Amino acid sequence: MDSAGFSVKLWPPSLSTRLMLVERMTKNLVTPSILSRKYGLLTKEDAEEDAKQIEALAFDTANQHFDKETDGDGSSAVQLYAKESSKLMLEVIKRGPRTKESAEGIVPEKVKASDETTIFDISKGRRDFVSAEEASELLKPLNEPGNSYNRICFSNRSFGVDAAKIAGPILSSLKDQLTEVDLSDFVAGRQEEEALEVMEIFSSALHACDLRNLDLSNNALGEKGVRAFGALLKSQQNLEELYLMNDGISEEAAQAVCELIPSTVKLRILHFHNNMTGDEGALAISELVKRSPALENFRCSSTRVGSEGGVALSRALGECRNLKMLDLRDNMFGVEAGIALSKVLSIFSGLTEIYISYLNLEDEGSIALANVLKGSAPSLEVLEMDGNDITAKAAPALAACISAKQFLTTLKLAENELKDEGAILIAKALEDGHGQLTELDMSTNAIRRAGARCLAQALVSKPGFKVLNINGNFISDEGIDDVKDIFKNLLHVLGPLDDNDPEGEDYDEEADELADNENDLETKLKGLDIKQEE
Repeated sequence: MDSAGFSVKLWPPSLSTRLMLVERMTKNLVTPSILSRKYGLLTKEDAEEDAKQIEALAFDTANQHFDKETDGDGSSAVQLYAKESSKLMLEVIKRGPRTKESAEGIVPEKVKASDETTIFDISKGRRDFVSAEEASELLKPLNEPGNSYNRICFSNRSFGVDAAKIAGPILSSLKDQLTEVDLSDFVAGRQEEEALEVMEIFSSALHACDLRNLDLSNNALGEKGVRAFGALLKSQQNLEELYLMNDGISEEAAQAVCELIPSTVKLRILHFHNNMTGDEGALAISELVKRSPALENFRCSSTRVGSEGGVALSRALGECRNLKMLDLRDNMFGVEAGIALSKVLSIFSGLTEIYISYLNLEDEGSIALANVLKGSAPSLEVLEMDGNDITAKAAPALAACISAKQFLTTLKLAENELKDEGAILIAKALEDGHGQLTELDMSTNAIRRAGARCLAQALVSKPGFKVLNINGNFISDEGIDDVKDIFKNLLHVLGPLDDNDPEGEDYDEEADELADNENDLETKLKGLDIKQEE
């Protein structure tokens, strides 16, 4: 249960931070400006009410974004929170002082929904052990009569038995109103025996809550920890979101999770990132997935799942037709599991993000997946297939798939062996359309001058394009100059280029000639069909 270090968690913001933002926006809304002279100045009462509504709307928007984040640090959610707040504040200023018709404020339906959710968050406090005395002080607001807290976040603070005994009765008193509970990373540094007792105290206190969202991540649970939360898990019939990331979820722990939770029929989000699940554990998780027909967001990355478990998970996902985000990165699926996954992909018509990097898919598995994706998931925005030993053999299938995905914003194919032949095919697939593409990663693919130039030429005119990563390839100094010249007015778009090796390991005379005359290669590839079929 010990935690060696503390990670930075940027989202969600603390209650004090949210209140501070409301106060700042209120001040801005009542301060005379050029716009207020044009549209009118708000009263302090109206400004305060508008600021509360703005913050609630911005928070909900950013929180929904955070649920889809893959990196988990919350940085992009924070940026969106600030951006939405600014945008809505400008709308209020332009609306001017309230009239009877506008008395309900900004987007009243959304505001009313967000007002029903109030969060109590202590995660932004000092990152240390919580004493019984401090727990009494910290949790005072939860004891106030008539409070409307239905979401609590105790993450980032370490509770011992004494503090847990203070928290237990308080949480128990809220059992009829709590819908979301975040107990991630709340026993850091505690010895196993004490941590398990703390978990049991919290579990007993919360067992009667009808939760929609439960986060038990970063607690090194193992089977003992999962069973310590048994009372809480057994009482959950309506869970919509469950997070068990970085929890040491082994085969036995995965079986315990599957055994204890009575119903996942309403589950939309299930995250199992960074565990020790393995094939046997994946079989247990597969049973949970089968019982989750409403699943929209499934993350089972870095869980040591091999071919057998990968096949089982893939087949189980066949019951989840509403899937929108699928993250299976950094496992040991292999070709067989990749093919099994390809057989169910076509049912995910609403899929917008798929992360299948570092799965040992090789050409056969990658081709199978690309062929299916080409004719399905019409709104796909993110496709990541890094580190799968993909060669130029799979490039035509990949290119055809990419050509059909006109809503792509992010495409990552790093650490493969696509070489110039594959790079030029990918470039040709991106030439037409793809106006929403913002990032392409083709680093470490043994690409030379020809491939680099084609990629640059295909992307330079994309209106919102932000990052091209072609580092770690075999691009000559002349090739680097070519790329920089193509992006001469947009050099900020280019990622680092200092790891390129002109004397690449497979350097030979044929490759050298290819780098100097890309037209020869383009002629060879001209007849290959990479356009979307009608």
